[in-house]
Amino acid sequence: MSKHLRKTAVFFAAFLAATPAFSDGEKPTSDSVVATVNGAEITVGHMIIARNGLPEQYRQLPDELLFKALLDQLVNQTVLEQSFEGEAPERVRKSLENQRRTLVAAEAIEFLVAKKVTDALLRRAYEEKYAGASPEKEYNAAHILVETEDEAKALIEELTDGVDFTELAKAKSTGPSGPNGGNLGWFGKGMMVAEFEKAVSGLDDGAVSEPIKTQFGWHVIKLLESRIAEAPTFEDVQAELQQELYTKVVEEEIERLKKLGAIEISSAQSFDASILNDQSLIGE
Repeated sequence: MSKHLRKTAVFFAAFLAATPAFSDGEKPTSDSVVATVNGAEITVGHMIIARNGLPEQYRQLPDELLFKALLDQLVNQTVLEQSFEGEAPERVRKSLENQRRTLVAAEAIEFLVAKKVTDALLRRAYEEKYAGASPEKEYNAAHILVETEDEAKALIEELTDGVDFTELAKAKSTGPSGPNGGNLGWFGKGMMVAEFEKAVSGLDDGAVSEPIKTQFGWHVIKLLESRIAEAPTFEDVQAELQQELYTKVVEEEIERLKKLGAIEISSAQSFDASILNDQSLIGE
């Protein structure tokens, strides 16, 4: 069990706190105080954030039990925090700085994406990428991969004599698709290496190629069938377009902000990369 889970288990071992009562009609807010510990407030917001950070198995507990357990955990943590004498260790301060940086950066990204990745922009990206595209051919093919040209020629002789392609692929192919009879499924332009794609595009449905050499070895290819691919609907590719725009918008904004800022990075020669392993720099 990890250190984090051990600590969580300790805090969840006792359910001593009682559920606080709110006055009739009062709707709690994030700042509603659930408990005070020597003057330090524990709020509903603190409780929600604590729940969000729990392992999944704890989040499945009934709400009433979970509420009591979380409150007990926060009370225990608070009294322990208050008992600590002196300044927080370096590792704690650096961890808090990193956590704040990570959380605020994530909020900045969410705000940016919500503002810029609009439905109108997604529709425009769809039109640019798919609406004007010419229909392309797709292929459903199988292959047998071997190491030498002579082996490939011998395979073609067996196929000519009537041996089943699927069974031959299972027996002879060294490629990962061999156990599946060499079947590669449907693929389109640019999804295979150039030599393989060129060979497939020159075949009629049901035909078998001559030996084809690629960086992987020698192939004997059978084109099972082909079709003209229709452009996908907006709904089919919406998630893909969102991810593409998300990445593009965030990268562009980061570059813009970096150009506006004053960023100085020490020369790589100033530090030995192995310093990352020196835990003594942040305390035991």
